[in-house]
Amino acid sequence: MEKEDRSRQRNTVLYSLYRALGTVVHVVLQIGSPLLKLIVPNWDISSRLGRMPAAGQGDKSLLIWIHAASIGEVQAARALIRRLTDLHCGCRFYVTTMTRQGREVARSQLPSGVQCALAPLDTPQAVAGALQAVQPDIYICLETELWPVLLTRIRQKAIPLLLLNGRMSERSCRQYGRIAKTMAQLLGGFTAIAVISDQDRERYERLGAVAERMRICGNMKYGLQVPNVRRVRDTYRQILTLGGETVFICGSTHSEEEKLLLPVYTRLRAETSAGLLWIIAPRHLNRLDEVGTILDKAHLEYDLLSDCKKRGRKESIILVDSMGELADLYSLTDFIFCGGSLVDKGGHNIMEPIRLQRPVYFGPYMNDFQDAVELVVSAGAGFQVENADELADCLIANMRDPDQFQQACRAAAGLAELQQGAVQCQTDMVMQHLAA
Repeated sequence: MEKEDRSRQRNTVLYSLYRALGTVVHVVLQIGSPLLKLIVPNWDISSRLGRMPAAGQGDKSLLIWIHAASIGEVQAARALIRRLTDLHCGCRFYVTTMTRQGREVARSQLPSGVQCALAPLDTPQAVAGALQAVQPDIYICLETELWPVLLTRIRQKAIPLLLLNGRMSERSCRQYGRIAKTMAQLLGGFTAIAVISDQDRERYERLGAVAERMRICGNMKYGLQVPNVRRVRDTYRQILTLGGETVFICGSTHSEEEKLLLPVYTRLRAETSAGLLWIIAPRHLNRLDEVGTILDKAHLEYDLLSDCKKRGRKESIILVDSMGELADLYSLTDFIFCGGSLVDKGGHNIMEPIRLQRPVYFGPYMNDFQDAVELVVSAGAGFQVENADELADCLIANMRDPDQFQQACRAAAGLAELQQGAVQCQTDMVMQHLAA
């Protein structure tokens, strides 16, 4: 008991010091805000100091404040808001992000009625100002954005706290374990916690989360709506006059990546008796000339996708020269490589092919989507390779073993279904608290 009392006292002292330091930082930033606006005009110091746009208090409908740290969490917020809107929950939404990039993505991708702002600093003054401006009925934290002053103040106001799409790496768990009592106090304030996997549940529980309040729901960041695959596929089959060819698409490729993929294409073409159609979709359209030059030097003829729409396809290589069609083209494809991963560009969203019930192939550089890699590889719905030679070996192995490839397709379908279930599971948790 004495040890517990000392631990509790130490937490109280640490929290008081944290608040005091926050107050000092707030005062300094407030005094220096005119200069900061000149130096970093895009930082939006007003929102950071809690002077956030008001949430329209004249509207009596319930307000849900969703905090999404950056771009990835915005995708989860997007899926959640879409589903809640479909259910006619009658709520308003206020989304905050920690980064300007996240805020801009939120403004461009979320419905027009959703207010988006930069999150306040975790100082007593900024938090008080933010809560006065937003006045939420529910606060939703996505993944692991645990700000002590904000969470404590919201709990004191008896506003329901939900942690959704919770994920916790072993490394983060060990680091948070150094302040285990503080973490237990913060996590204990959540009325409900949805975690992505059983491993996440175990780590949150190790840090003090209440087991009875947790549910394993999957990752709603990737719970994207599935298009009418047959209709989309038939449209592009007609545009590209496809017969029995095998289709190999390389999506979101970056500089130098196409050179690495050339020998992969050559090996695959030699493997297919009915012909191979290679579709290349560069991440940035300003690289079209660069990619065209690479193909010209390799003495490979190609068509632009826009030309195929006008006069039909002539060649066995298609260069995609438009934005917004890659996801639909994936529906046409047998084998899908996701670019930005054979070169060090952080990778791209490998869940796009998964939702179309196709396995995905990708390289070693997937730093920006490591959570998706863990989902896909553990489910057997994709294949990570170290280099282009391994990519060709893996693709050829699946060509020669249709049963193995179909098993990967079934795994992709199952994973896609699980992600759709993740959105529904976490939406249900929110709806339960709206009805309370």
